[in-house]
Amino acid sequence: MTQILFGQSYYLRFDPKLWDAMMPYPPLGTLYAASYIRSRGYDVALFDAMLAESEEEWAKSLDEHKPKYAVIFEDNFNYLSKMCLLRMREAAFTMIQMAKERGCVVILCGADATDHYDQYLERGADYCLLGEGEETLAELLDQLSGQRDAGFSSILGLAYADEGQSSVVKNMRRPDIKELDSLPFPAWDLVDVQKYKMLWRERHGYFSMNMVTTRGCPYHCNWCAKPIWGQRYNSRSPENVAAEMKWLKENFAPDHIWFADDIFGLKPNWVERFAELLHELNAVIPFKCLKRADLVTEKTALALAKAGCKTVWIGAESGSQKILDAMDKGDKVEDIYRAAHLLHENKIEVGFFLQFGYPGESWADVQKTLKMVRECMPDDIGISVSYPLPGTKFFERVKMELGEKQNWVDSDDLAMLYRGPFPQEFYRVLHGRVHHEFRMRRAWRKRDMRGIIRSPYYLLGILKSDLQLHRFTSTQSADLTIR
Repeated sequence: MTQILFGQSYYLRFDPKLWDAMMPYPPLGTLYAASYIRSRGYDVALFDAMLAESEEEWAKSLDEHKPKYAVIFEDNFNYLSKMCLLRMREAAFTMIQMAKERGCVVILCGADATDHYDQYLERGADYCLLGEGEETLAELLDQLSGQRDAGFSSILGLAYADEGQSSVVKNMRRPDIKELDSLPFPAWDLVDVQKYKMLWRERHGYFSMNMVTTRGCPYHCNWCAKPIWGQRYNSRSPENVAAEMKWLKENFAPDHIWFADDIFGLKPNWVERFAELLHELNAVIPFKCLKRADLVTEKTALALAKAGCKTVWIGAESGSQKILDAMDKGDKVEDIYRAAHLLHENKIEVGFFLQFGYPGESWADVQKTLKMVRECMPDDIGISVSYPLPGTKFFERVKMELGEKQNWVDSDDLAMLYRGPFPQEFYRVLHGRVHHEFRMRRAWRKRDMRGIIRSPYYLLGILKSDLQLHRFTSTQSADLTIR
């Protein structure tokens, strides 16, 4: 009998777009929590929903391990968990019910549970951890197991139903863990690493694993939800991260690392020191990461290349300064151009995250974004429409426009949840149009003959999309020229 069974409710199988892409990563936040709690003397096991077929596999895991405590601890480093997708919320509710039917004490942690703890408690959860989770979970387990007797009201970061009062108690939030080097490495021994390796190599020809070097983000983009760490930003030392990379290289031999940080290498000289250490330890592994455009300097780009960086994704969002300012991004369009140039100059691939439909965005603003993509020539793009999440300034701005549906079902939903500048169909057509042009241009740059052969079909797709977009934009003097 296992004391604690950890799980999470993000099932790749329930997200058709990403299931088709098949680039799975184990739930890193869950692995950190399991490792931390195990270091406190508890016996732990893991149910990994990422590659599971359905919640029925959770039920089988409960029956196998017979845990006293079922902890649904979401991967707070996975942006999809932060998006609070409806299908995954439904999965969490089902998992709560299954655990309660087997007599488990059920504990929840995650972005959605922090924002909507009352809903999870109503569905049967006994406790919700608000925010980061590890230290709160440790104190809660000590309290439940009789190792402490200070009472539940003394546990910071805890929400629970007060049986005597028939109401929900929400304790004060707990300060975040600042000394991240004190945390044990994630519990990779609980993961079926070989299954991940097989899938990656079959589909992509290489094997990628995930890491994080930081927790949080200090910037103020007003559409970005931060229910876990708020505006705080804490970083591991480059020594600690390099040591983990060496350990991963020696034990699992990954071909690639994805750093899931909101911002990689924010601290001055962090990347430079990291690059030096990787070479000293023979721990260089090609990686991708996320950076702000205004943090990419000549020095940083050079250090990233030295560290083995293969790809940098930038939250470009828009090529219109008006929209960046409205988002409170705090950077300039010229920063995006400069960052793309510096990274390409150092043989680093560039990805752009683009966001359409922010309030006030006109067709002229959309055209500026298309112009930026054409001129910066990123190696990849990710497109979304603006998505209002609780706790954000953006959400407060549009909440009166929200209907009954306030979350996407899965990551391919792309529904406009509020009244955008254009109708819903406009953004679906625009999404396809931008991707068609991007693929055609990329194939031509790479002299990819298969892509060039397909380019007439891409061009037809662009022309068809332009005719559809013209219906919505004709009153705004739409310029549909493919330059």
